Amino acid sequence: MNIILEKLEHADLERLYEFELKNRTYFEKMVPSRGHDYYEYKIFKEKNELLIDEQAQDISYFYLIKNDNGQIVGRINLVDIDKSQQLGHVGYRVGEEHIGKGLANKALKLLLAMVSNLGIKHIAAKTTTNNIASQKILEKNGFKYIGTSDDEFDMNGQSQKFVYYKWSDSEANVE
Repeated sequence: MNIILEKLEHADLERLYEFELKNRTYFEKMVPSRGHDYYEYKIFKEKNELLIDEQAQDISYFYLIKNDNGQIVGRINLVDIDKSQQLGHVGYRVGEEHIGKGLANKALKLLLAMVSNLGIKHIAAKTTTNNIASQKILEKNGFKYIGTSDDEFDMNGQSQKFVYYKWSDSEANVE
């Protein structure tokens, strides 16, 4: 499946809301919940409109991963950009019906190809100890393991820790 990355726009909000609702249970198995309020459309819309405003200021970038038919199959974000350090933080998620097809890997490759145009030379990432697939995707794309937090937190009845990675364009060794 071919994919493209498109910046989040106001016109995408209803379809993005449907995508998030449909995949909520699946996402919350791998990452901490965004909270119940996030899934009330009015609040969802307000929060995502703020993200669009943030994007307009070049503080963060929010991309939708879309297939050939324009269907949203995931999201990938570059946030908390520190221009003085040329650093951003990446996060991504692919809908449950699209996992195992290499879409997160392809989306991350596409994002990494774009970051030099955004003035980013370093990207930080974190995932949870149970999200082995995400760890493999990061490593495949040249991210280096930095460490695992000492602090544990409960997610879905399981004790988890955050696992940290970093990518630098000068060190990238992509498979």
